[in-house]
Amino acid sequence: MLDFHELRELAADVRVFVDVAEDKAEALRTVIAAYDVVLAIFPSEEGMGLHVIKGSQILDKIAKSRTHAIYSHTAIAVPDLEHAQMLKYLTAPVEQRIAA
Repeated sequence: MLDFHELRELAADVRVFVDVAEDKAEALRTVIAAYDVVLAIFPSEEGMGLHVIKGSQILDKIAKSRTHAIYSHTAIAVPDLEHAQMLKYLTAPVEQRIAA
């Protein structure tokens, strides 16, 4: 079960990491590559929206098997769902972007 408070803290850590980096795009790619699951969080009418940037297969497997698998995860704050979808697209492997 994901804790929204934890996700906000993770997103704040990522924001600091990216803000202090000289190459912000590379810093963001580094964060995404370093974790098994990366979630985008954003404000929504329900309070907080989530979009899986990376690791949807892992989350699907956990949901189907009802196990408590261990995986690394982080969150990235974005302004809205459209930004989350674009971030997912831009950080996907080239083969996946070409297929899309």
